[in-house]
Amino acid sequence: MAEKERRVFNGRYELVARLARGGMANVFLARDLQLDRGVALKVLFPEFATDPTFVQRFRHEARAAANLNHPNIVSIYDWGEERGTYFIVMEYIEGESLAQMLQGGHHFSFEQAIDVVGDVAAALHFAHENGVIHRDVKPGNILISKTGQVKVTDFGIAQAISAKENLTQTGTVMGTATYFSPEQARGLSIDPRSDVYSLGVVLYEMLTGTPPFSGDNPVSVAYMHVQEEPQPPSDRNPDISADLESVVLMALAKEPDDRYDSAAAFHDDLENVRRGVAVHADAFEATTALSGLGDATRVVSSVDQTRVAKAYDATRAMPRSPSLAPPPVAPRRSGVFVGVMVAMILLLAGGVFLFAKTLGVLDGEKKVTLTALTNLSQAEATQRLDDLGLRVKIIPVVNDKVEAGTVFDQLPKAGTKVAKGSVVELSVSSGRTPVSVPSVVGLSEQDARDALQRVNLVADVQPEASEDVKEGEVISQEPKADASLAPGSSVTIKVSSGPPDVAVPNVAGFTVTKASNTLGQDGLEVSTKDEASDTVPSGQVIRTDPPAGTEVAKGETITLIVSNGPSTSPVPNVVGLTAAQATSRLEGSGFVVFPTNRTVLSPADDGRVIEQTPGESTLAPRGSRVTIVVGVLALPTTTSTSTTTTTTTTTP
Repeated sequence: MAEKERRVFNGRYELVARLARGGMANVFLARDLQLDRGVALKVLFPEFATDPTFVQRFRHEARAAANLNHPNIVSIYDWGEERGTYFIVMEYIEGESLAQMLQGGHHFSFEQAIDVVGDVAAALHFAHENGVIHRDVKPGNILISKTGQVKVTDFGIAQAISAKENLTQTGTVMGTATYFSPEQARGLSIDPRSDVYSLGVVLYEMLTGTPPFSGDNPVSVAYMHVQEEPQPPSDRNPDISADLESVVLMALAKEPDDRYDSAAAFHDDLENVRRGVAVHADAFEATTALSGLGDATRVVSSVDQTRVAKAYDATRAMPRSPSLAPPPVAPRRSGVFVGVMVAMILLLAGGVFLFAKTLGVLDGEKKVTLTALTNLSQAEATQRLDDLGLRVKIIPVVNDKVEAGTVFDQLPKAGTKVAKGSVVELSVSSGRTPVSVPSVVGLSEQDARDALQRVNLVADVQPEASEDVKEGEVISQEPKADASLAPGSSVTIKVSSGPPDVAVPNVAGFTVTKASNTLGQDGLEVSTKDEASDTVPSGQVIRTDPPAGTEVAKGETITLIVSNGPSTSPVPNVVGLTAAQATSRLEGSGFVVFPTNRTVLSPADDGRVIEQTPGESTLAPRGSRVTIVVGVLALPTTTSTSTTTTTTTTTP
């Protein structure tokens, strides 16, 4: 019972198999025992369950995504906390992710790519309208069911657009580098147009087979998103139309103001491509061509872009020659005017002198005033000194009162003027006095927790199956005993969860003896239950409970559902009924009617059943044949002569 309980979350969701491993959680196929349906269960990794930031983000995912009710968004059914970790119950989509299809070499037609991306854009627009930015749009988070329905999943790092709860502050980079928007790569704040860019990367990859940017590491890819223009998709796939290419490139614009202003606008332009009508992306390309006329073109609205493009074409068609400009006319200047100009120049020169003096520009040696650097991180303090043109010397010092990596003293002190290029010493905390890790191998989980807690260390418990170590005892630890750690650090302990689970073998069609031997070899117990079957011969296994393939603990009892042959029913009595009544009653009882006729003398038997086989109350397999004999009244035969009439009745 204890092992069975371990596999059920919230007393309702029974784990069946693991589907995937994500960035911070495992995803399992589970069965909702109350509603008897398959669900996807996302379980946060134990190492994250003790981190308040990750827990807050995980809870935020459940709250934000649960409110998104849209046909192209994976539904969230439930969420909760169990055994020190957190879980989310989601709609189970039977199919593949877009990433799996692309990696498997699946080729999408232009129409299919527009369909998929259009559905994703509709889902994103709905989320944006409800205050949620996805932040991690990529093929791995786009699911396509076996029926072709598109579903967007994993709002795990999405953020509600709210000032009250901002889990991802400006300067924090999240998402996947290949599908980053430039503003994500730079750690800037984002809005729904960032999702539009990421979806543009997905469309580019679907059309060409490769994303627009790739590199040896995420940093180099992020740099390309910020600095490099994507290669036109038609260079990689010449069959791409000019309109479709325009749509892709507008979605991939570096500046958010140059992109589609919403996922809905992106969706609408894709539909324009499908219908063969003009796309709004043409205006974007025209505005981009005007970049040589100055940055003022950035402020041109999307409505006016076409007119600006036409004006630019007209300007190019009629260039102005400097030689045709009228010669300048020299203005007449009076003596008073000249005197005023000289006075203004002298005043300006005096101001510049005083400003330069203040900055120390006119001093023989440039000096800067040190600001307070204590309580800053080592990185921030170093950056400030570097900006002032000063060199840094780091002195690590054990400090039980200051967080590791924080500056707690500086020399020279704040307010001192020093020459540029001088060295400033920063005393940086290396953390509290380290403690020695105790040995906890062989202890129970609770005893191990207590031993670590006594020296101000935290146990990171990870269950692990073991044939040799008793359930609940520590198998191993990392770091090993006697290692030095800062107080508050985590020690990973592997705790035995007992023998490993085994998959229930498929024994359908086996005899009971053979099936029992097969299950026994895997360490499983066996019970049997009879069930009628019209297809499986008597004595053979129909199925098992739990089903074949289910992961169960050794020693668990598996029920064999064994066929006892076809189901039988008593044959109803239909003698005396009309043929129609008899047929209706027999067929309603699951039998097949085979009627025959027999001549009868009594009018009362005419058209009625006078005999049936099998007889009343006989047990017969459902679907078997019942013969009924229906009476047919004999008609009189008449023979005539000239003098007498004789009537002859023939009896069978």
